[in-house]
Amino acid sequence: MQRIVPNIWFDHTAEEAAQFYTSVFPDGRIVEVQHYPSEGLPDFQAGMAGQPVTVEFEIGGYRMMGINAGAEFAPNPSVSFFVHFDPADADARARLDELWARLSEGGTALMPLQSYDFSPHYGWIQDRYGVSWQLMVGGPGGEPRPFIVPSLMFGYTAQGKAKEAIGFYTWLFAGDLGTVSLYPDGAGSSAGQVMYADFRLGEEWFAAMDAADQTFTFTPGVSLLVWCDGQKELDRYWEQLSAVPEAEQCGWCVDRFGLSWQLVPDNLNELMTRPNAYATLMAQKKIEISAFG
Repeated sequence: MQRIVPNIWFDHTAEEAAQFYTSVFPDGRIVEVQHYPSEGLPDFQAGMAGQPVTVEFEIGGYRMMGINAGAEFAPNPSVSFFVHFDPADADARARLDELWARLSEGGTALMPLQSYDFSPHYGWIQDRYGVSWQLMVGGPGGEPRPFIVPSLMFGYTAQGKAKEAIGFYTWLFAGDLGTVSLYPDGAGSSAGQVMYADFRLGEEWFAAMDAADQTFTFTPGVSLLVWCDGQKELDRYWEQLSAVPEAEQCGWCVDRFGLSWQLVPDNLNELMTRPNAYATLMAQKKIEISAFG
């Protein structure tokens, strides 16, 4: 089971976006759709009654989740997704080009699709829903990597903190470091900071970089959901990750780098079938399993 699942916040388009992604990526499928209760919602959610609340989907063997909500938050390039195409595949470039074309429909190129020092074929695209994808042939330094790897950009208020964050996350989730490249001495204020690094949290790969001169940083537009093995594990992660008390709500927290997390028990779907479960969840900050009837 994939224990850390990226969650993307959509403005009433989660189901539409999931259908789009599962149609353009290989091996795409909708896994599960959860719905808002048909009654008893708080006033700010009343218009969502009966609609999907989360849409879990899989692309290329990787799990993601869409949150169907309002316009409060939106994804931005501070969290993007590497899509690695195997250079041993004779059709890799053609497959990449086809995916690029589909993601470009209504989207914006952040880095044009072309050859770079680090990849013979690479481009960074922000799609019509605001989600950012980095498509490339090969992995970092020619090393094999999973098809999809989330990437964290430490810019604006978090700039220069990638190295610290990687150390903290790999300690907390019993992970290890992969490839690391630092900015050279001639890179001004970025010298010695992380130009690119990747690392594993448990069995799942992530990438990170520092980025100067950015005007955006992490928001709840993309969060990382962690399926926790019972209350004890949930409590441990919460104690270490939650650093912004005002952001604590129904299992959500924000860490000291500004990244949003959702810490939930691995039986959450079963808990949500119990009487008054939605109201119970909405009333909590850290999730307390025993509060569900």
